[in-house]
Amino acid sequence: MKLWRVYVILTLVMLVWGFNLPMVKYLVSYVEPVTLTAFRIFAAGVSVFILLAVFRLLRWPTKREWKFIVLGSLLNVVVHHYFVSQGLALTSGSNAGLVLGTGPMLTAVLVSLILRNYPSKLQWIGVIIGLVGVSSTVLVGSGGASGMNLGDVFVFLAILSQVFSFLVISKIAGTLDPRLMTGYMFIVGSVFLFVLSLIQEPGEIQAFADVPNLFWAAFAFSAMFGTAVGHMLYNYSIGQAGPTKAAIFMNLNTLFSLVRANVILGEEITARHLFGLVLIVIGVLFGSGAAEDLMRNRRKRLGH
Repeated sequence: MKLWRVYVILTLVMLVWGFNLPMVKYLVSYVEPVTLTAFRIFAAGVSVFILLAVFRLLRWPTKREWKFIVLGSLLNVVVHHYFVSQGLALTSGSNAGLVLGTGPMLTAVLVSLILRNYPSKLQWIGVIIGLVGVSSTVLVGSGGASGMNLGDVFVFLAILSQVFSFLVISKIAGTLDPRLMTGYMFIVGSVFLFVLSLIQEPGEIQAFADVPNLFWAAFAFSAMFGTAVGHMLYNYSIGQAGPTKAAIFMNLNTLFSLVRANVILGEEITARHLFGLVLIVIGVLFGSGAAEDLMRNRRKRLGH
């Protein structure tokens, strides 16, 4: 697949994820986070397998592939979702936004160290510009980030585990379709989370009996689109474009979250917001390699 199509897919995934966040916040107001996540991830896994069955992409993994699936599920599903839910309960939204904004930087560094796949100078510049844009945007009107606390550590562990999972997915993408791996990761991870929920939130499963009908509509959207389709396409993009290029698009979450807050909640967008958003877009263009592709194509046209 051509890279520009992968970039379009990644942008659409970030749009869906940006609107999925308020859904999850609504859901956890009725059911505790670990229990909710276990069932939401399981429902997403079932949705993934239904979609893959329609496209005839189902198969049983090899022993070697199972090792990557289990490792990926522990990192991307269990550890990531557990620490995100725990961290958000203990830290401010600004602090969490800043820590999550380090994801592309961590991905670029770890890809360089572990996979020996070094981003270009323009990509490094894009990663840094994107980080500055995220920092500028999430601090607007927040009074600044507070000092580091346990919640920030949990959020950092969540993003670090996710970054490592990106490396696992890219490593096995040559033999195992990342979309298929996503389905297996969800099912395996949801089992671990369910056991964890029984220990940490005993009896919370009964909360599902008292939820309103709107809860199930939000649950279905979050599981099928926000989680199943979103992660399928994102993990597929990692296999196509590599973890560094895919991770830089995570910065667009900040942009779409701000748009959502303005459109749905009527929150004001200031000049400083716009400055941060411009930096985010520039960071994505440079960090993803899209700017280099455009310049390369332009040189080819001029050369002819």
